[in-house]
Amino acid sequence: MQPQEAATDYFFKLWPWLEANAKRLAFGAALVVIAIFVFIFYSYRQSAREVEAGEALTQALVAGNGSRPADACLKVATDYSGTAAGQRALLLGAAALFESGKYADAQVQFQKFLDTYPDNAFVPQAELGLGSSLDAQGKTDLAVNAYQMAESQTADGDTAGRAKFAIARVAEGQGKFDDAAKLYAEIARAFPNSQLGSDAATRAMELKTKTASPAPAPAPTAPAAPAANVPFQLSQ
Repeated sequence: MQPQEAATDYFFKLWPWLEANAKRLAFGAALVVIAIFVFIFYSYRQSAREVEAGEALTQALVAGNGSRPADACLKVATDYSGTAAGQRALLLGAAALFESGKYADAQVQFQKFLDTYPDNAFVPQAELGLGSSLDAQGKTDLAVNAYQMAESQTADGDTAGRAKFAIARVAEGQGKFDDAAKLYAEIARAFPNSQLGSDAATRAMELKTKTASPAPAPAPTAPAAPAANVPFQLSQ
């Protein structure tokens, strides 16, 4: 049998089945068209919402004249929850609360970010912010846990280094000078040409001098106050 004859024969065998199932085929085709339309519409709305969220966040930041107005950022985070700009707005809002000294409120927002967006790339920085907020309230044990999470969850050396520095600072404040000096020395070696490395080297040297002194060790000093600036940096 020639190929053309075989194709013709197959077509005549298929035709009765097509006639018998014409309604089903038409219904299936309609469902496919509807699904494609819904997907295109949803994608369009998502893209438009992302643009709206970005514009809202920009307006909030511009209105703050370079500061990070907590209320405005948190409103964007609520209005555009789930968008990239909405997620960033929540983190910036938490940072603004920290900068203004509202450490308990900042803690709540950093924790909200971690609970709502556990897969976000900024989770380590949120952990660092959470640790700083807890640390500022004197909740050092919980703060250290958050710092350790920040250090272990990121491949970003800067965030990991700052988290380790915070852990060393807590240890120093608790009078654990040997532990603190070891951590400072590790940071100094890891960041030899940075301000963080320089600060760590200075602290390590001071603690080495202090522990080498024959004089009785002084009573544990209180932890240094958290930095006045946000515990992480995000470009506006």
